[in-house]
Amino acid sequence: MDEQREGRDDDLLPGAGADRARVTLLGRAGCHLCDEARTVVAAVADDLGVGWREVDVDADPRLRERYSEQVPVTFVDGVQHDFWRVSESRLRAALARPARGGSRGGQEHV
Repeated sequence: MDEQREGRDDDLLPGAGADRARVTLLGRAGCHLCDEARTVVAAVADDLGVGWREVDVDADPRLRERYSEQVPVTFVDGVQHDFWRVSESRLRAALARPARGGSRGGQEHV
């Protein structure tokens, strides 16, 4: 496996590519943990000026099969970062490192 690709879930995340946001939140409607994670991700991303997006785990059968029991799941630069709970301090630390794989920050939440 290509070293730069190892540990990445880019192939599963819809819309992944060079213009994607640095943080992806994988969640679902009606999930209280997802609501909490969304609040943390939005606050940290806004504070640091990085882009983030949310993907519905139930919209894609592959995502639902792989992550349904772990939502919310966060990814930083295409690499799984946290699941169930989002640690603000861990997310800040991850975003303090340079973007991997050509990701760019500064995009708006979609």
